[in-house]
Order: sequence, then structure tokens, then C-alpha cells
Amino acid sequence: MLRVDIRKSADTWHILLEGRFTGEDAEHARMLIARCPVDVKLIIDLTDVVFIDSVGEEVFSFLGRFGAAFVASNSYTLDVCERLNLSLARNDSSNALGSPQMDGRLFGPSGRLRK
Repeated sequence: MLRVDIRKSADTWHILLEGRFTGEDAEHARMLIARCPVDVKLIIDLTDVVFIDSVGEEVFSFLGRFGAAFVASNSYTLDVCERLNLSLARNDSSNALGSPQMDGRLFGPSGRLRK
């Protein structure tokens, strides 16, 4: 099962995904996201994604080619982003909830594990 939460602001769409990004659910998410205006920045949060199949990976590659940035905060989603050469969201901006975005790195500048 997949849950998609889209939070829109004037210039950014934050898309929070939760669950399994597979098959028909991934294709449906692609259709929802394709409705995004061309000049809007896409940030796709993979924090709560637990599994991605080949269809889901193809959808992420498609979105990545159009400039989407991804939030990946665990080893599984980081690995997927690395393998697909997806751009990670910077950690110096805030998401729609007002909390800092992860840039995908599990360790901070001091070498300590991020919380």
C-alpha cells in the first residue's frame, strides 16, 4: 500500500511518500505528480518508503530527469538514490512542515550519526 501526501506552496511541491512504491501505485503517483506546473520545484520525501520495485525506480528516474530532488534518510532509500543518480535535497532549507530537510547523509560534519 502507498500513501501520497502532496503539500503545495507557491514555488514548491513537497511530495511525501509512505509505504511500498510499486507497480500500479507508482504509475498512479507519476500521473499525480505530472500535474505539477513546469516552474514548480519538486521535493520527493522517501523517508517512509519501505520498498521500491523496478516500476517505482523507473518512475523516480523519470522524475529525477525533470529536476526533482529527493529526501532519503535511511540506507535503503539512499542506495536507491545513488544507483539511479538522483539529486538529493539540500539540508539548508525547510520543508512544508518547517523541519530541516535531510540531504541524504546519515552522518553530520562531526562524524556523528544524525538524529
